[in-house]
Amino acid sequence: MEKIDRLDRQILDIISQNARIPFKDVAAECGVSRAAIHQRVQRLMDVGVVTGSGYQVNPKLLGFRTCTYVGIKLEKGSMYTRVVNELKEIPEIVECHFTTGAYTMLTKLYATDNEHLMELLNHRLQEIPGVIATETLISLEQSIKREIPILRKSEE
Repeated sequence: MEKIDRLDRQILDIISQNARIPFKDVAAECGVSRAAIHQRVQRLMDVGVVTGSGYQVNPKLLGFRTCTYVGIKLEKGSMYTRVVNELKEIPEIVECHFTTGAYTMLTKLYATDNEHLMELLNHRLQEIPGVIATETLISLEQSIKREIPILRKSEE
């Protein structure tokens, strides 16, 4: 992988806070040309440092009022890939992680209400072959949501 230098980190810091900021504004803040910003961002995308850009949707405003984390225990860890393929068919699941600790997997999902959540748990998740147990944690409030810090204090 190519080296990520201070200018790359400065660009990443700016665009991760506002993906819609015009490159001319990024260029002005970084003290380089707009073309340099465009080339740097394109390179960061090409090497996989920047993996996307777009709009964030507020699930609550679309009727998904319940954010839930579900720990899933599998019969065997080797079933992970097959179970993930089944989970991909459930659109309400927005994240899935292969984990250590008490659960084989940890998922994040959105439901419209408790009945919808119960339907997802009892008739979708727990019906997947290999799933032996689930534990549900309902998020009452999201207090922090951000990207990983790009610039470390020593680089500012």
